[in-house]
This record gives sequence, C-alpha cells and structure tokens, in this order.
Amino acid sequence: MTLVAARGLTVRYGGVAALTGVDFEIGAGEIVTLVGPNGSGKSTLLRAVLGAVRPTAGVVTRRPGLTIGYVPQKLAIDDRMPLTVRRFLSLPVRHGTAEVAAMLGRVGAAGLETRQLTALSGGQFQRVLLARALLGGPELLILDEATQGLDQPGTAAFYQLIADLRRETGAAVLMVSHDLHVVMSATDRVLCLNGHVCCQGQPHVVTAAPEYRALFGHGTHGTMALYQHEHDHAHDGCGHGAAAGSEAHPHAHGAKPEAADA
Repeated sequence: MTLVAARGLTVRYGGVAALTGVDFEIGAGEIVTLVGPNGSGKSTLLRAVLGAVRPTAGVVTRRPGLTIGYVPQKLAIDDRMPLTVRRFLSLPVRHGTAEVAAMLGRVGAAGLETRQLTALSGGQFQRVLLARALLGGPELLILDEATQGLDQPGTAAFYQLIADLRRETGAAVLMVSHDLHVVMSATDRVLCLNGHVCCQGQPHVVTAAPEYRALFGHGTHGTMALYQHEHDHAHDGCGHGAAAGSEAHPHAHGAKPEAADA
C-alpha cells in the first residue's frame, strides 16, 4: 500500500530549483533513506511530503487519513522558558502520565518526565523528540537528520531503535541521513538526490551505481563491508531489478560518514 507518492515534483525557491522532476513513493512498513550532498533537496522533499512546501510543478499525494510523525533536524527551545519533558510531550495533544512514561521508556529515555528540556543531553533530547512523534501513533515516521550531534555509538543505537520500532509498529520510515555507513544496515531502499533522483534502490545497488560514486567518491572512503540481511520483498534500484531473499547490504566497520547534511 502506497502511503505517499510524488510525480514530477519540482520545487523552486525564487528562481532556484531545489528539486526537479522527482518521482518518489513510500509504501507501508518501508524504511527509505534520502542521501545526497548539501543543497541536494533532501529536506525540501521531506517538507513536500509533510505538505509544508507547495510544489512549483508536479504533485504529491498522501493516502487519505495518513498519520505522520515528524522528528526535525533541530528544535530551538528558549532556555528562559520553563518546560518539562512531560509538558512538552502533551503539546498540542494531551497524553496521560502512564502513556508518556511508557513511551519514554520505549525510546530509552525513561525517568525524564520532570527534567527541563534545556537540561537534556543531545541524545536525550532526540529521543524525547522521537517519543513525541510516536505518541500520535504514526503510520509514517519522518526523520530529518535526527542523529545530528550524536556520537557514533549514539547514532548506531538510535538507528537500531528505529528499526526495532518499525518492526513492532509496522510504521514506515522516511529519513534523511549523512550517517550512511550506519544507516545502510537499517534501510530497505535508498534514494540518492542531487536536485533530481540520481539513482534509487536497495543499498548495495545504490552504492555500486556510477551516479552514487560520482557524488561520494571511490576508494577506502567509499568502501563498506557487506553483511547478509533477509528481506521478504524486493525493490528496483537504479534501473536494475532485485530479487527478494538474502541480499548483501553495506554495513559499518569504522567507516566515516559519506554524505553531507541536508
């Protein structure tokens, strides 16, 4: 079942095109990762999916009644404003004490209810933002560089949590990431953008594509070890079909991030 689809999506800011002719869709339960250099249109595509940006041309369709949870890249909180985690998680929709506590526990932030938002570490704050997005029971979870500011172990743990939540809830996940060496092991499909769709498909197909290599380079910096990951579905990538079953996916072994921020 398709949750969101874009056809011929073009977005211009003034006279500058951020996206041109993008075709994209995400289905129920799927994890899709957007990669690309700075200014490639990754965050613009997310905003178009959310309905926060109006296309200059083309169309974005969302399944009627679709519920979306959103974790932004950053959220500025005035440190002069007293705001506890519990209060923040009940804005704008109030949630019960037990419900808030259970969700905080699920995302690895148990016991933070009475803490001030401004007193949280970067990792704690991102988990609180994730809890807030999940409290609405989303069918689609959108993450815009949600691990920015986290160290490598924290980043790996966050993406593992996302994979676990998808498995438990069935929610689809659309995320922008520059932590390509980590996120490749937790994604079903990669969409490589540079103002347009350069290539897309399963991770190992995209990283072998010449379009991807032209953006992110060759050699040690672009090399990832592979591991076996079972899938019960298939995706096309970069013009090549891929059969379901056991597939090789890039996985992190001390590599450095390859893609820049959105």
